[in-house]
Amino acid sequence: MSYAPSSVYRDCGDGSIVGQFTEKDFGSLFEYSTNTGAMFLAPPAHGGRNMEFPHLVWFLNGTEVRHAKVGKTVVHIVTDEVENGFLVEKWNIKGHRVYPS
Repeated sequence: MSYAPSSVYRDCGDGSIVGQFTEKDFGSLFEYSTNTGAMFLAPPAHGGRNMEFPHLVWFLNGTEVRHAKVGKTVVHIVTDEVENGFLVEKWNIKGHRVYPS
């Protein structure tokens, strides 16, 4: 389980928290927030079109973050920077929950 830091929560932070999901293969729960900085564009190292990553997925209980695009059933997440772009993994997810605003 990886929770976002309180600095992005609605009641005591900037309110950019969006929701949570569970990664299907290993059953790990993650919270994610809106990428409040500049939109992050990355050409995936595996080829294909550029992708926009409007979300931040939090790891290690808010001490590490990765850029991502969270959908209803999949997450495209930047896992590494390589010579000609970024390594983007596709995670299947379940239990996607958007927090009320």
